[in-house]
Amino acid sequence: MRHWNHATLTAVAASHKLPCTPNGDNPRPNSMMHRNMDRSGSDDLADAFDAYARRWPAEAATAALFGELLAQPGDPFRRERLAGHFTASCWLVDAGGTRALLTHHRKLGLWLQPGGHADGERDLRVAALKEAREESGLAGLRMEDGIFDLDRHWIPEHKRVPAHWHYDVRYVVRAGADEAYVVSDESHDLAWRAIADLAIDAGADDSVRRMAGKWLARGAGQG
Repeated sequence: MRHWNHATLTAVAASHKLPCTPNGDNPRPNSMMHRNMDRSGSDDLADAFDAYARRWPAEAATAALFGELLAQPGDPFRRERLAGHFTASCWLVDAGGTRALLTHHRKLGLWLQPGGHADGERDLRVAALKEAREESGLAGLRMEDGIFDLDRHWIPEHKRVPAHWHYDVRYVVRAGADEAYVVSDESHDLAWRAIADLAIDAGADDSVRRMAGKWLARGAGQG
């Protein structure tokens, strides 16, 4: 299975930027070039949503909602689009694959997977890995191919930002030997949790339990 590390994903992101002129300024953007690049990225994500629906038929309706958002007017990769926007997060597991790193989310007060806004980044793999690094402080993270989970959830009003929908796209990220996390300003705390325990924890977030169940099923050859 192919893995994506931070350097590779950074290069992918950079490949979608315009080159600089000798004085360091960006040239005037070619609107057709940008439209073509945006369309290509959107097509890739639409294909990924279709592949997800085929892999998880019971979640086909959810995948369809994500595809619809991608086709709607406005930029769904920016948080300012309050009709709904994409976010990116990760199922961050230890090297042995038996524990997941959760963050006690400062705003929501829930134990969740690391993640956040795309802020214009159209490659959600890049956004997810960036969030994993920033929220965990871990080095040597690597990302697996494919979308692991999709979750559409309602975000309540906070500090005058109206309530809105998050369309969260989740990827598997594996930690290396270093498990000494650093708690960021985004979190009250971080903790490594046994995935087998999360799968049956009635107090855990519904989507965290779902991801734990998917991970365990994958280990049993079902996913």
